[in-house]
Amino acid sequence: MLNMVFLTNAWLSSFEQPGLCVTVAVLLHYFLLAAFTWMCLESVHFYLALVKVFNVYVPKYILKCCITGWGVPAIVVTLVLIINKDSYGNGSRSESHPFSNFCWIQEKVVFYISVVAYVFLIFVTNTAMFIIVLLQIHSVKSRTQRRSRFWKQ
Repeated sequence: MLNMVFLTNAWLSSFEQPGLCVTVAVLLHYFLLAAFTWMCLESVHFYLALVKVFNVYVPKYILKCCITGWGVPAIVVTLVLIINKDSYGNGSRSESHPFSNFCWIQEKVVFYISVVAYVFLIFVTNTAMFIIVLLQIHSVKSRTQRRSRFWKQ
């Protein structure tokens, strides 16, 4: 959906309908955040699968993932809309190019908090999960090598 909204954004913004543009910008923002949230959930899933291998039972795991994956971005977008609906709009770059219009977040502060900070937080979380998984794999490998040396002796 992120790709569909992104690819049709310039065309839809050319209609110069403020409501349509706000809707497209909200959808683009929502699906962008949802994509990154699901990426974060994948790293948590890898952590659970490779580090906490045994005795990990999360009741209604898929339901919780779906609520998080679709709900957290919805909360962020709803907060932006509640605080200031005019944060979304048409960012016209040039009058000579009709398709240079793009419906997106217009305020820099809102962009930096609701997109850049959000993506940065997910990046830090994914990096931490990646390092933990690598350390776990390394410790398993070194334990296996120690055991094989012991049995060879």
